Amino acid sequence: MTTVPEPLTLAEVEAAAVGLLSADVRDFIAGGSGAETSLAANRTALDEVFLVPRVLRDVSDRTTATELLGTRAAAPLAVAPVAYHRLAHPEGELAAARAAAEAGVPFTAATLSSYPIEEITATGATTWFQLYWLRDRGQRLDLVRRAEAAGCTALVLTVDVPWMGRRLRDIRNGFTLPPEVTAANLTEAADSAAHRGAPGSAVAVHTALSFAPTLTWADVEELRGLTRLPLVLKGVLDPEDAALAARCGADAVVVSNHGGRQLDGAVPAVHLLGEVRAAVGGSGCQVFVDGGIRSGVDVLRCLALGADAALVGRPVLWGLAAAAEAGVARVLDLLTAEFDDALGLAGCTSPAEARSLRTVTRPGHTLHPAC
Repeated sequence: MTTVPEPLTLAEVEAAAVGLLSADVRDFIAGGSGAETSLAANRTALDEVFLVPRVLRDVSDRTTATELLGTRAAAPLAVAPVAYHRLAHPEGELAAARAAAEAGVPFTAATLSSYPIEEITATGATTWFQLYWLRDRGQRLDLVRRAEAAGCTALVLTVDVPWMGRRLRDIRNGFTLPPEVTAANLTEAADSAAHRGAPGSAVAVHTALSFAPTLTWADVEELRGLTRLPLVLKGVLDPEDAALAARCGADAVVVSNHGGRQLDGAVPAVHLLGEVRAAVGGSGCQVFVDGGIRSGVDVLRCLALGADAALVGRPVLWGLAAAAEAGVARVLDLLTAEFDDALGLAGCTSPAEARSLRTVTRPGHTLHPAC
């Protein structure tokens, strides 16, 4: 009997997954907004970052472990919030969270997850809860209290989605959720719009009805006062906004252009990591990043540029589609193993040491000193 070899890269995981999904679901996962300029630029920006390794260092004893929001993580990684995991596999967020628990990295449960918060935390994963700013204030507060009661260890407020960006693939496909996939954390009335047949994307119609485009710094300050959970602001790009986040009491920011799914033409996050790190200064605010992370080398690049950790989104969905929990486990294992390999080859023994590495962007042009 011929044994199919395990994927050796995240690209191979994706290749194994795409043929198992319908075309509209593939587009929903893979697509970006507009002409997908920012989506493509996220990957290009990472490819243009070259590391300057150190030599003649004893790297025989290494650790990939770090501390994220006061909790130990086995690697400087977390699973990013992604909606509707059940589109990829019936076990959805539960399978992905179990894999994250086994890998020892945090799992971020989305407001639009297809299993409820309580079932996700019951997997044993270190769970962060991602909150969209809903029009219904009562429902917003209810989600915060449910996250606290369920044992979530952080609250991740997404700040770059007053409404969903124009995702042309979904519009052309007339994308609608299948009946068995719901926004399990929302009421039936709030969720129903995503299932109604309508011109364009039913999911975009749903979010336009549910999300409030009124979120301001005053709301962030109010939310900070409503919960004792560590507060993360996701979707920050401008260093001035990062400094404001730290002053508002945010425990971390995620430097992100939403995976190229919001403002098309928004700068890739890695271009601003150093400036954001400098802007939050000694406030204690951690700096996370997402967008185009596809290898452990990418994680090392991000740390060298100033991040404390990288969040990974789409590859988790590809892993889930390819092989359920085992597929997600493979994605996280590959990222951790590749990061450990890159860490040692760069002359570092820990994520903290990786922050001292220098990088060159477009060799011969710009040298980035350690933050």
